[in-house]
Parts: sequence; structure tokens; C-alpha cells
Amino acid sequence: MSPLLQTGSPTQSERFEALLRASKAISSARDCDCCEEVFARELRSVIPFDYLHVSMFESDTGDPSKLGWRLFDIHGEKRQFPEAELPVGEIELTTAWVHENCQPLVISDWNSETRFPTLREFLTGVGIGSSCTLPLVRGERRLGIFEVGSAQANAYGEEEVAFLSLVADQVALAIDAAVNFDISQRAQERLKLLLELTNQVVSNLELRELLRTVSASVRRVMNSDVVGVMLPDAEGKHLRVFALDFPDSKGFFREETLIPIEGTHPGEAFRTRKPVVKAHHDSGDERYAEHYQRVVGEGVKSGCLVPLISRDRSLGVLALGRRQDSDFDREEVEFLCQVASQVAIAVENALAYGEIAELRDKLAQEKLYLEEEIRGEMDFEGIVGQSSALRQVLHLVDTVAPSGSTVLLLGETGTGKELIARAIHDRSRRKDRTFVKLNCAAIPTGLLESELFGHERGAFTGAIAQKVGRLELADQGTLFLDEVGDIPLEVQPKLLRALQEREYERLGSTR
Repeated sequence: MSPLLQTGSPTQSERFEALLRASKAISSARDCDCCEEVFARELRSVIPFDYLHVSMFESDTGDPSKLGWRLFDIHGEKRQFPEAELPVGEIELTTAWVHENCQPLVISDWNSETRFPTLREFLTGVGIGSSCTLPLVRGERRLGIFEVGSAQANAYGEEEVAFLSLVADQVALAIDAAVNFDISQRAQERLKLLLELTNQVVSNLELRELLRTVSASVRRVMNSDVVGVMLPDAEGKHLRVFALDFPDSKGFFREETLIPIEGTHPGEAFRTRKPVVKAHHDSGDERYAEHYQRVVGEGVKSGCLVPLISRDRSLGVLALGRRQDSDFDREEVEFLCQVASQVAIAVENALAYGEIAELRDKLAQEKLYLEEEIRGEMDFEGIVGQSSALRQVLHLVDTVAPSGSTVLLLGETGTGKELIARAIHDRSRRKDRTFVKLNCAAIPTGLLESELFGHERGAFTGAIAQKVGRLELADQGTLFLDEVGDIPLEVQPKLLRALQEREYERLGSTR
């Protein structure tokens, strides 16, 4: 046994005690930032080093090209390097070598090392003369690498490497414990989020408020900077940002922002019904420069766009973004698909509730109208007369009633135009639907257009609620406009278009 590893040596005993303390401290770290702070401080009490590098794999497969979390401590100072400044290719080579050979890689003198020229330039540039790289493994699982360096050449002999192997084993154990704890915490948070979504879906039918709450919860659990829900507009050409949670927004994205469906990543997720993950944003990826400029302006570097699908129908998009170079991995995307399914149910329920409420209001208005009509209604059979002129009129009624044509009734006041109109209605295919009448001469000029076509809430002063017009009430039924000649000239073109084209717009509406 190496004298360095023999028991009884006070120095060695102190190193083992320090190693146990470091292992306990590292395993107690609850996030990466805390782990980075504890890691270098505690290891420095175990082994002297001028350079410390730890890289963890993104998964247990040990693919060296998929290194995730990294820590660099150089001469007692924690350092962060952009990806472009690191010799990534040769770090991956050394990582693959130590795992394939299951043994440390010792470089005694970097100044004379020829196998890794780029890595040599990097390390000598920060004043490192020798290094020892060791694999971090737990059973069959490959976790990453642990590398220490010294400013002196030939700093790592056999005994020191043997002790570093023990250190690497303890580091792997501690990091694995911390990672497992973090995974269990995230799993609990995600299950809690799904439960919260389920409760919110069944208890809250105010769609915008619901989606804002959902967006805030998803942003917190998924460690994102922005979460929003986009729904298609009435024309189906744009996605509208319906709800947004973006505490640190610079103002480029806000609710009601329109994003084209064609040529954008949110539109791609909506059209294909498949998640779209973007690791970085390239201006050449999107045809719409305006949307790209918004993304860049907000500093979003990675994003995940998940379609909201219910009953094989795409209802919208759940969008997440991060300002860090932190890609959304497969596990996160799968979880977000579960979240999106819950959100889709909420959207569908809210839309259905809105449609039912609108139909209920329309039926209530029809009921009130019909109740008023019943009180003054006369049966068309009350038409009495045997003259040839009246029989000719009734013959015309029988002729025109089965058709869907617009009918003009001419006659002086009191000659029974309404009775004839009712006779046409009762003999037509529309007899089971509503017969709506409107005396155009009795309605003030300023209200006639609203009475005919209806209006949206806020269309004009006093429009505190949406109103269904007589044309809409008479849908699939019959509309009788009495004294139509008294309609103001400015309203006549709109009425003529409604009669000819069978289409109109409520006041204040865009469709």
C-alpha cells in the first residue's frame, strides 16, 4: 500500500476527514449555483489545486458531445467561458478517453504535450503546467469528468493520483445525490403543477385570467423567462398572444401581439401539431423579420413551442423562452406536452362556455321578442275576402312562400301588409323559426342601424353590452320590415347589401 494511503498519518487522516466534509457539503447543495460555490471551497481543503474543471453529462449515456453543467475555478476564482473560447473538441476527446479506458489521464507537462494542441494552448494560457483528469461514474452510469491542475509540472505522481481517484469517487457520489434530490424536487413541482392546472381548469372559466395564472406557474416550474399562450384570430392567419407572463419584458412582446402563422416557429407548431424546439434564433429561419426582431430584442436565446391539441384539433400554442443558452431537453418537452393537453382542455371549455353563453343570451332575447309578438299576433287565417284581387294576392303568397326570395309588399297603411307577410312565413319552410317584425318609421334614426344589425360592447357611448340585431334574430326565419321607405338614405346601402349578399357586420365588429 502506498505510504500516502496508510492509516495513522495525521496529514492523511485530515485529508480523509476533509474529503468526507466536502462530500457531505456537496451532496447537500440544492442547486447548481450553490453547488459551484461549495464545490471549489470544500475541495480546496482536501487537495491543493490551481485549476479545477468539472463537466457533467446531460444524460447517463456518457456522450462526451453532450456536456451540460460546467465549473471552472482558476487560481481561486470561478470563471465562465463562452463556448467559442473553449477547446470543446479536445475536452470531448479527453472526456471520451478517461471513460473508455476507465482510468485517469495525467499530463505531466503541458508545455511539451503534443496530442492536444488546442487544449494545451488554453491551459498554458491560464498558467497550468500539469493536470489529472478522472471519470465521474456511479456503477454503470457515466456522470462526467473531474479535472485538477497545478501551475507546476509533474505535480501528480502515483500516490497523488490514487488519492484523486478516491476524491473523484466521493465527488461522483455527492453530485449524484445532489442531482437525484434536484430531480425528485422537480418531479414533485411538476406533479403539483399538473394538479394545480386540473383544479384551475374545472374551477375557472374566465379564460384570460386562467391562462395568465397557468403561464406564471409554468414559467416558475420550468425555470423560463417568458411563458405565453397564443390563440388563432378570427381570420385564422395570425396567432394572438392571449396571455403572457414576462416579468422582465423589454416591451417587444405584450398581450394582443399578432404573430403570422405562415413562416414563423409558433405558426409551425400550430400547423404541424408538433412541438418546435429552438436552441438559438437565426434571422434566416423565419420569413417575418418583425417577429424575429421581437425575439432578439427581448434577448430570448432558446424556446419551446408546444401546440394545444384537443379532439384532434389545434387550438393554439404554449410558448416558453429562456434568455440563457439552456436548451429544452426531451424530458422537458414531454412534460410540456402534458401541460399543453391540460391547457387545451381549459381553452376548449372556456370557448364552449362562451358559445353556450352567447346562444343562451340570444335565446333569451328571442323569447322576450316572441312573448311580445304573441300578445299582438293575429292569425293569417283572419284574412277575409272573396274578391278576385284578394284571391290573386293569396295565389301569389302560395307561389312565393316556398322560395327563399326577398318579397316587396306594397300597399297603403292599414291594408294588411303584415298579415300577408305572416301568411308567407306560415306557408314557407321557415314556419318553425322566428317571424321578426320591425316598424322602421317608429325607430329613431340614430338607433335604426343598431336595431337592424346589432352592436358590440363599447361600439358607441351607452353600448354597455353586446346586442343581437333583428337580422340575426331572424336567421333561418323571416324578417318583416314595415315602412321600409322611411329608412334613412345612409342606412339603405347597408340594408341592401344585407338583403342581396346575406352578410352584414354588427356595429363595432370586424367580422
